[in-house]
Amino acid sequence: MNRTARLYALVEELRARAPRPSTVGALAARLEVSTRTVQRDLQALMETGVPVRNTLGRGGGWSIDPAMTLPPIHFTPDEASVLAAALAGADGSAAARTAFQKIAAVLNGPASAAAGEFASRVVALPSRTDAGVRAAVHDALAANTVLRLTYTDASGQETEREVEPAGLLTTDGRWYLIGWCRTRRAGRGFRLDRITAAVTTCELAESHDLSDLLRGSVAASATRPRTLDPLNAAVAPSRPQGD
Repeated sequence: MNRTARLYALVEELRARAPRPSTVGALAARLEVSTRTVQRDLQALMETGVPVRNTLGRGGGWSIDPAMTLPPIHFTPDEASVLAAALAGADGSAAARTAFQKIAAVLNGPASAAAGEFASRVVALPSRTDAGVRAAVHDALAANTVLRLTYTDASGQETEREVEPAGLLTTDGRWYLIGWCRTRRAGRGFRLDRITAAVTTCELAESHDLSDLLRGSVAASATRPRTLDPLNAAVAPSRPQGD
């Protein structure tokens, strides 16, 4: 986790507990860093004007102005279980862990019990996708930059590829990067667990429509998950008004 992401996560941890204080030790454990790092980060937040404060004495610690907190979010037991299931199948990255920490912080009563009961019944084998590979794929998609891959196909042949990423496809528990392969001069799908190395570049990629790249393939009928509709609506370009 880089420093910018860590500072953001630190603020979110304090917000989740506000107005209750948190000790430096507890914050360090949650963020998986040293107490010295947390002390420096808290000082940096104070210097940039973030309203964090330290209360001395028994029961004291670091807290943030309650005005910085979000309104309470209430989940039903079913919603809490679905969220637990979704994050249980995530990549195990620091981002996935901190995401569930934030959700867990706002669960209460029956929702908390339902999520806890579900979580007690979940086990997982280690992911076959390297966390660094997944992070590089996500970064390239977010920045629309060219990605350099080392890829092993179904026959075991390893090749080097340059890919202009268009999106992600998920099916049957597997994830695929869909993009324009410069090496093959065609649209291709790359199983993430077969990517042995991935390096982001600073080169901007050409824009490719995901549906166009999937056309004519076995995934041509793939549609965006309905659960993402609220986010899709938030980023959809506004239509020009008629005269």
